Parts: sequence; C-alpha cells; structure tokens
Amino acid sequence: MIDKIRRAHHVDDATQHVTSIFPSDTNLTCTFTAHANAHTWSAWTEIADSAATKLSASFADMPGHLTSILIETVSDNAAIYMFEIAWGAAKNPITSGRFAGVGKFQVAHIQDRFWAPSSPAGQLMYYRMKSETAVADTCTVHFRYHAH
Repeated sequence: MIDKIRRAHHVDDATQHVTSIFPSDTNLTCTFTAHANAHTWSAWTEIADSAATKLSASFADMPGHLTSILIETVSDNAAIYMFEIAWGAAKNPITSGRFAGVGKFQVAHIQDRFWAPSSPAGQLMYYRMKSETAVADTCTVHFRYHAH
C-alpha cells in the first residue's frame, strides 16, 4: 500500500508543480560551448549563469527535475548542435538533444521538453556540447525546473 501511495505522489508531483526558471532574471545568461573540433564532445562543464550562480544551487537542499531547456541564441545559424545534461561526479544522464540554427532548417521554436529522472539533492549539474563546425560554437539557453 505504501508503494502505491508513493507512486501516486510521484505522478501528482509530475503533473502539478510550480516551475522555476534558470537563469533567474532577464539580465543573466547561461551559455553552452561546444568543442573546437567538429563532431567532438566538449568536456563536461558545470552549468552556471553569467553571474556564476550554479544550477545545482536550485537543488542544494532537495531533489528536483529539469523539465525543459529553451535554446535562445546560437553562434552559427548554419550549424547542427547536440547537447547532453547530467548530474553528479559519474555524469548520470538526465537528457540529451539535437537542434539546428535557424539558417539550417525552417524557423522553429526550439524548446526541448522532457520527463527527466530526478536529480538528488546536493549534486552538481553538468552539460557537454558538440557541433558540426570546427570552432567552439556557443548557444545560450534557459531551463524550466522544479524542486520537490
């Protein structure tokens, strides 16, 4: 019976929660940088905004979920990009995605929504990225998330 109650709580939490945004203000950015070699993953890098606030601070005291990532800008509109997001020293996967600059395909609202596994409290959050070009392409992003 306890397992059923726990499961019902998880379903309720997934369907009803207050969503927060990272970075938390309009004057802040979060930039992902690809490796300078084409089709090569960058090193895992902790996710932080332009004020050095870490995404993991949002989950410092309680576990949480990332629910979406919105791609705001890209450095090369003709490139294809891929990213991966993970938590913890072992780089436990949360989600991955692929997107294109606006010049590559028809303009689209680039928001990747996902039902990511929960990230435990106190764990660092990381990304890595690659693109098809031989330069360190960048993109700015923001996240929607909720804590438990």
